[in-house]
Amino acid sequence: MTEQAPLVSTIMPVYNREAYLADAIESVINQTYRNIELIVVDDGSTDNSRSVAERFAPPVRYHHQPNAGIAAAWNQGIRLAKGDFFAFLDADDLWTKNKIQQQMDVISENTKFDIVFGHVKQFYSPELSEEERQKIWCPDDMMPGFSAITMLIRRESFFRVGLFDTQWRKGIFNDWYLRAGECGLVSHMLPHLFAQRRLHQANHGIVNRDKSIDYVRMFRASLARRRGHAPD
Repeated sequence: MTEQAPLVSTIMPVYNREAYLADAIESVINQTYRNIELIVVDDGSTDNSRSVAERFAPPVRYHHQPNAGIAAAWNQGIRLAKGDFFAFLDADDLWTKNKIQQQMDVISENTKFDIVFGHVKQFYSPELSEEERQKIWCPDDMMPGFSAITMLIRRESFFRVGLFDTQWRKGIFNDWYLRAGECGLVSHMLPHLFAQRRLHQANHGIVNRDKSIDYVRMFRASLARRRGHAPD
């Protein structure tokens, strides 16, 4: 890439993921698209996540904050970001090597696209026993990834929607994407595999199973906004 290539800011929140963090970071810094800054936002980890992240600095920019949740960590990363485009990766997941390059090729040639997504495939983390694997469903095929970890978005498009809502513990991206639709953002799904989602015992979705009511609340809020009045 030339120096004129647009800068892509990648935001990676981490909370006690020292076992997986290095793999996630390497999948970002080994991208074929070279003009990337990686901002690791440590959301109050009590393990050795900080020392893992700092092994990669530079090019990794490390920021620590008191524990406030994924939405707050994403928002802090956005505030620190300098790029023309934003991307996101969880500290326990992985990108395929050509993710950003393939997305930039498409979004650079199609000015009507605000967001470009790709496909995701889930995998069992190697440390899981067979008994533990039996309790977690892992689809065999890749699937369209309408999620933060497959998204590339223009900076100005992101701010048309605004920051992530810190009131949610589950479905944080779903709420943001609902608001993106309300703002008229145009997204495009590519057929390529861009992300691999690690399944393990401490996945955010597993830990926050009891927060599923959040989905109902955020859909009600979206419906109320579309109707032009405050949610119940």
